[in-house]
Amino acid sequence: MNSVVLIGRLTRDPELRYTAGSQMAVASFTVAIDRPVRAGGEKQTDFPRVTVFGKQAENCEKFLAKGRLVGVQGRIQTGSYTNKDGVTVYTTDVVADRVEFLEWGDRGERSQGGGSYGGGSQGGPQGSRTDDAPSGFSAIEEDIPF
Repeated sequence: MNSVVLIGRLTRDPELRYTAGSQMAVASFTVAIDRPVRAGGEKQTDFPRVTVFGKQAENCEKFLAKGRLVGVQGRIQTGSYTNKDGVTVYTTDVVADRVEFLEWGDRGERSQGGGSYGGGSQGGPQGSRTDDAPSGFSAIEEDIPF
């Protein structure tokens, strides 16, 4: 079984490109994920690179920005290439099947912890903000009891 679920913050804005033949969108970004700290241990962070394809890739480029909280579900994929010095470089990436935006907003807006999707927001009760929903979605107008 090859299954991965990650939650972390983007270390930089997603990079979008298109494949040569089929012109499919491909976005890549890196997520910072803190490891649990054991008593007396130092804080450690992992930085897996995530690759996502198609319409999800275009949405990632449009709505995600450095510092935004994101959930990723996908699989591990390893590979290798030879760099310009003739040295073989091994890679490990997460290929995303699903990307959840846990903080919403256009890329021009910077999230400072408010406006969370699925978490508390600074603007009042959860679900009360109507400007955080992307196009095609409507925000919940009532208080949610959980």
